[in-house]
Amino acid sequence: MIRAALIALVLCAAPAAAQDYKPSDVPHGQKNYHAAGPGSYALDPYHSAVIARVLHLGFSYSVFRFDKVSGTLDWKPDDPAASKLEVEVDVTSISSPVEGFADVLRGKDYLDTAANPTARFVSEGFVAESDTRGSVNGQLTLMGKTHPAIFGVELIGAGKGFTGDENGNPVIRDLIGLHAQTQIDPQAYGLNAFFTEPILISIDAEFARKE
Repeated sequence: MIRAALIALVLCAAPAAAQDYKPSDVPHGQKNYHAAGPGSYALDPYHSAVIARVLHLGFSYSVFRFDKVSGTLDWKPDDPAASKLEVEVDVTSISSPVEGFADVLRGKDYLDTAANPTARFVSEGFVAESDTRGSVNGQLTLMGKTHPAIFGVELIGAGKGFTGDENGNPVIRDLIGLHAQTQIDPQAYGLNAFFTEPILISIDAEFARKE
């Protein structure tokens, strides 16, 4: 619904016709995390993705996407170290280009999603290295096991931008968009013997400040 509203806004539903807009009329993210004001933010699932890049027995990489993700960010731009982040991934939402393989991965021999349907990351500290780069450390829970994890973070953009309200209507709010990645040891989380090399977890996420 939000996506449809934004498309309508850009194409034809706005008071002015689309051709009346100039690029300078549309707000874009800034390369400075201070551009997004403090407050409570919610992850926008329509502009977010969680990707796992898995080495296939030393020959190539298989890429899997988790289609359902949610999260909250308590953002403090004047003191990033005091910010808090929680993200939850619906592990059952894994997808694969190989027909039927996602169902296999959900099974007991792999992710065992019946017993552990969600993965969760809870932050314990933020480190800002510059206006666009930093890291966040915390605890990552997968398959019922919890271990420390550190994500390297790149700010894609921050500031005022178009999003949707609870009813799908286009509004302008403070947004924060980022790319984050880490590597995990699959054996530490209980994955089977086919998974021995580190798995790259890559996250692209956009957060919108709550009203």
